[in-house]
Amino acid sequence: MTKIAIFDFGAGNLFSLKSALERNGAESVDIIYDLKELTKFDGLVLPGVGNFDPAIRSIESSASYLDKAIDNCMPLLGVCLGMEILFNKSEEGRLEGLKILDGEVVMLPKGKVKIPHMGWNNLQIKGESKLLKGVKDQSWVYFVHSYKTVPKDRKLVVATSDYGVSIPAMIERDNLIGVQFHPEKSGDVGALMIKNFIGLCKKEAK
Repeated sequence: MTKIAIFDFGAGNLFSLKSALERNGAESVDIIYDLKELTKFDGLVLPGVGNFDPAIRSIESSASYLDKAIDNCMPLLGVCLGMEILFNKSEEGRLEGLKILDGEVVMLPKGKVKIPHMGWNNLQIKGESKLLKGVKDQSWVYFVHSYKTVPKDRKLVVATSDYGVSIPAMIERDNLIGVQFHPEKSGDVGALMIKNFIGLCKKEAK
């Protein structure tokens, strides 16, 4: 049986993510509070509603287990904030990020765009992606965010979205995937991405 974990760092969309995973074919989805438990699972989701510093505080004591899981090619899906904490730092907080990905997180430009960015925008697919298998270029997905990532390695960005500024909508490195949007709120397109992620977890199942 394929087992997927959702890490709870006080985020607000845990149960909508859990429901979306189960609705799209996940056999077992558990909410966990300590990454030491990761050895029991075949995939991990870092959810996407909350604030940077509290999220880092909740995860930093067991972050070494996350590093090991990524090194062992466990599929990881970071959603919005769950992607942002993977970087070095964020303008939202004072604490250092997890430094799994090189780069920073910056606020969307005040005065140029409405903050938060909330609503549907289309994706410009830039490269090959395991999560985007079967997803068409210009597909629409749902965003709720005030910050965007600035990866040092632009090759990690496999999809962007235009919101007055270019937003790295999705990054991917091997089985490490981050999305700025919310696939669990993105209709049929999001459901296809979730199914693709579940498929990655099944391939890695013990």
